[in-house]
Amino acid sequence: MIASAAKRDLIIATDVGGTCTDTVVFVPGAPVVLGKRLSTPPDYAHGVLDSIGSAADALGLTLAELFARTRLFIHGSTVVDNTVFERVGARTGLVTTEGFEDTLLVTRGAYGRWAGLSEDKLKHPVHTERAPALVAADCIAGVPERVDYKGEIILPLDEVATERALRHLVETREVEAVAVSFLWSFNAPEHERQVKRILTRIAPDIYCTLSSDIAPVPGEYERTSTTVINAYAGRVVRDYLTDLEHLLANSGYDGPLMVMQGYGGLLPSGSAADRAIGMLECGPAAGVIGSRALGELLGQPNVIATDMGGTTFKVAVIQDGAIEYAIEPMVDRFHYTQPKIEVVSIGAGGGSVVSIEADTKAPLVGPKSAGSRPGPVCYGLGGEEPTLTDVFMLVGYMDPGVFLGGAMTLDPDAAHRAFAARIAEPMGLSVEQAAIGVYRVAAAQITDLVHEITVERGLDPRDFVLHVFGGSCGMLAGAFAAELGIRRFVLPYTASVNCAFGLISADVAHEYIATQLLPVPADPAAVEAIFAPMAVEARAQLASEGFDDDHIVFERSIDLRYGRQVHELRTPVPFSGPFDAAGLASVADGFEALYERRFGQGSAYREAGMEMTRFRLTGRGVLERGTPVPAALEGEDASAARSGTRRAYSVAAGAMIDMPLYDFERLRPGNAVAGPAIVHTPITTLVLQQGQTGRVDALRNIIVDVD
Repeated sequence: MIASAAKRDLIIATDVGGTCTDTVVFVPGAPVVLGKRLSTPPDYAHGVLDSIGSAADALGLTLAELFARTRLFIHGSTVVDNTVFERVGARTGLVTTEGFEDTLLVTRGAYGRWAGLSEDKLKHPVHTERAPALVAADCIAGVPERVDYKGEIILPLDEVATERALRHLVETREVEAVAVSFLWSFNAPEHERQVKRILTRIAPDIYCTLSSDIAPVPGEYERTSTTVINAYAGRVVRDYLTDLEHLLANSGYDGPLMVMQGYGGLLPSGSAADRAIGMLECGPAAGVIGSRALGELLGQPNVIATDMGGTTFKVAVIQDGAIEYAIEPMVDRFHYTQPKIEVVSIGAGGGSVVSIEADTKAPLVGPKSAGSRPGPVCYGLGGEEPTLTDVFMLVGYMDPGVFLGGAMTLDPDAAHRAFAARIAEPMGLSVEQAAIGVYRVAAAQITDLVHEITVERGLDPRDFVLHVFGGSCGMLAGAFAAELGIRRFVLPYTASVNCAFGLISADVAHEYIATQLLPVPADPAAVEAIFAPMAVEARAQLASEGFDDDHIVFERSIDLRYGRQVHELRTPVPFSGPFDAAGLASVADGFEALYERRFGQGSAYREAGMEMTRFRLTGRGVLERGTPVPAALEGEDASAARSGTRRAYSVAAGAMIDMPLYDFERLRPGNAVAGPAIVHTPITTLVLQQGQTGRVDALRNIIVDVD
């Protein structure tokens, strides 16, 4: 049983990012062990083993010895994101209701012309176009069938025409995957299931996704888009997970493989291969789960979680311990309907390329990224375009000899030469002046993004603690935290591997959804009747995966909206018992509180009436993992960790100054470091600006207070 398998005592979690692959090993009764190595595209599996191997080295074990002690392996990957963005998915066909073949191509009317575009491109809407669909027009087939909005069959499926259409797609168009999306199929899925049976008979190797399985919700375009994305990426994910399982087995691991989902839960690899779309943005979702878990440990229910990796800067808000979910999730420029933790991002990461805007000669950071290979110029792996990491080197924040714990030596001279030729000289500035300018641009971009997700939604950043994750975020946090008026921020011990830490903080979770329109107030028995079969199915699924009743938890929520509105909000059900009138009233109150949190104080308007539209149940299998063991606090004196001095940029001084350096490995719990100062850890760097004091807590997090 997963929940109580105790013979083996370790849990490994590995997250594959665009630049680095991160690993966390949970060791009962000891601090978590961290591993980090560069990702290895296009064959990311080697990077997975490299990262796990670095954690094994830290434990004094071989890879085989580590796997022999491992009871659970948890994985997060950008494989689906990469598949969509790089357009390397399966050649996909779409079967839909005859007469509605253009739904996917039309998207959501004119809105589809600019959905997902950057602000810069939105300035010229006349020149926008819809994103090319993931299914070619000649791979879309309409077949005779019709179901009405009540789920009643108006026209039975024409099986002869359906088989003819499928043979055309498979034999003539040579599709490798098929998406099936019929009108109102979420109320009557039988026609879609008939199509799958026919396809399985004539082409059993074709990957098939039904909208009634993957997206049983209203919204013709969004449901079809979701189904197509899953079919497009599903074959890639299935092959990827199969190869990973073989790789792990050949390295000595024979336990279960759990895969992170964008809604914050884990699925067994077999289920994850069928629901590939669930892996979209699973890394950022894991990061938010990790931040919430850390907040619970530190008594911080209100958190702004920021993460700066190699490609992007990401931010999410946790309020009163609750995580926000995206209203209209998108990947690239395609909408989908799967639940996803809301994470807002911009293309500003350590690997983001720095360039000069042709018209203004002003510096630009991102969105293009150098990734891990060739990576920043200072990596010495062939990169020629300067990146934000090179800027961090030039402003004195990085030590060439301690990157990735000394596993890789950086080349500051190469960074200086490239930055001088491509950035500083065209701007008519010294390298130092230009590098400081680019640093300030990046800090301003991040400040604006955090402002957007807090202040512009009626939230005061000063009411939150800032969590600083990722390999690069600690070098900017001191600047943007002060600008936002934040009084405390935290650099976690797991800062540079936060998504991997989030993986071991997550539980197995299956999502169930039912669509039905009910007014508020409604008959409590009618609501209970909607949730009851979902609970039965969830319990059976989790039991089949080894969870007993003591390790199964149900979480319920209802999507509500005001009358004649389209904005729906997923509202938690704040009790576990059966529904009654008081319980439904508490859900309505919760919806209004969420509405005002999202759209501003005073925006709620109960007089318009309310409607319940979707009913969601999450069946959660709780994994046993224990809790971190705190260390005894020692004195504040951090002088034993002092490792030297280096010229670095001070925001307060507006210039380069001599900054003291500290080695995190020599800092003890209880030690305090006053800024300006630089703290180097094996996997990230923290820059303390003037008026900021960092203290190492009992879990080796650095808690920074701002004067």
